[in-house]
Amino acid sequence: MDSLKLLALDAEDLSVVSAHLQDAVFKTDGLAYDARHQVFSVAINRFVWEKARGKSFERRRAVIAFKRVNAVRSLGIDRKDKESVFSLLAVNFTPTGEGPDGTVELVLSGNASVALDVECVEVQLADTGGAWETSLKPRHPAV
Repeated sequence: MDSLKLLALDAEDLSVVSAHLQDAVFKTDGLAYDARHQVFSVAINRFVWEKARGKSFERRRAVIAFKRVNAVRSLGIDRKDKESVFSLLAVNFTPTGEGPDGTVELVLSGNASVALDVECVEVQLADTGGAWETSLKPRHPAV
């Protein structure tokens, strides 16, 4: 499959991006916030769910960029520990009111999270490197 490139401009689009990001892993040093340009980004190794068949699976290097970010808050992340690894479980959007502004939440493993106060939903996901094979498929407990 060719490299994935997605753009989300509303909550419905963001749910599609979230599905592609489920079980992506990243280290703490993969988080970056450029306050001047209002961009928060995460360098990730995403699980390629669109090819998750059989016994062989793939991961790809990718970057997710959130634009028009006014503030960033985190819970359960020690920014000094650059080697901590987190799994991205979901990306959610909660509007503040009637307008397009609100909070994008990155729900992470270990009860951690990142909250982004945004002017509106503007998110780009792009694969940045080739795929590599993995024999491990993420598993989720039955609810």
